[in-house]
Amino acid sequence: MAVTISDVASAAGVSKGAVSLALNGQTGVGEDTRQRILAAAKALGWTPSLRARGLKSSKAYALGLVIARDAKLLGTDPFFPAFIAGIETTLAEHEYTLVLSVATARGAEERSYRKLADGRVDGVILTDVRHDDSRLALLRELKLPAVTLNRPDAPSPFPAVCMDDSDGITAAVEHLIQLGHTRIAHVGGAQAYIHGRSRRRAWAEALGAAGLGADLFIEADFTAAGGQTATEKLLAREDRPTAIVYANDLMATAGLSFAQTHGVSVPGDLSITGYDNAEFARYLNPPLTTIAADPLQWGRQAARVLLGLLDGSHDGGDLVLSPPQLVLRASTGPARQP
Repeated sequence: MAVTISDVASAAGVSKGAVSLALNGQTGVGEDTRQRILAAAKALGWTPSLRARGLKSSKAYALGLVIARDAKLLGTDPFFPAFIAGIETTLAEHEYTLVLSVATARGAEERSYRKLADGRVDGVILTDVRHDDSRLALLRELKLPAVTLNRPDAPSPFPAVCMDDSDGITAAVEHLIQLGHTRIAHVGGAQAYIHGRSRRRAWAEALGAAGLGADLFIEADFTAAGGQTATEKLLAREDRPTAIVYANDLMATAGLSFAQTHGVSVPGDLSITGYDNAEFARYLNPPLTTIAADPLQWGRQAARVLLGLLDGSHDGGDLVLSPPQLVLRASTGPARQP
């Protein structure tokens, strides 16, 4: 059975009121008594009730995360499980919990934030930041503290935890150019997302710097099906690419499979790069050249910044993480000469 304040009081030979004062760091008990109470609580294995703490302090001891994507993506795209695990590990250290909502129906996302703001969480982590993101105004209206993943392109009062994805994409394109590729395509994520736009922009700018055209772009949705469909369209072109830079490993894996199934050698006929460095990427045939982001660390740091914002220990400024690095494997090779 759970250890109660009454148990601690009995073990320490004091009243329940004295135990409450000591365990909550309040005045009203002598230092010797406080130490005796704390020792008794530790010996009994007492842990605080988050519900009781919440009722007393008007805090929920929970953070919120609303994901407005197909629920199936959470089970297939390795980014979200790793990112959520990073949040959870940090919250566990601070005796907080995570309230996760998957909002896909029309209006469900706004309803989710309004429910969370009704005392269910103390703050939220905002992912998939969009162009002119309307959620920023909503969170201001709800007076809900927040941290964003990357700095929005609209005015935002919230601190951001930033990981610049442009360096990784640039490195991938430059690597392919060094291998002799001149027809380099990009299968990107939805362009409503800031990260979808930034990866496309980095791809186009790297090609432009080498005097190459950036006409081989297809917008997809980060799913395997989207990656396969985009690859099929690119390979059906008369001027089809000799290399494709994908916006995540899941689409790259689907593209690699489609190419090989249709007699296209990887990397003999087509070089492929991914993004995220998912665990499975090294075990593909051939192993996938990719960009090593760290969603686990991103989740941990986002939670830490938000908790710091809530307790006043964070100054409200942005936190910039180390940029992802290109990981070279066997899915990229020299361009086939005509």
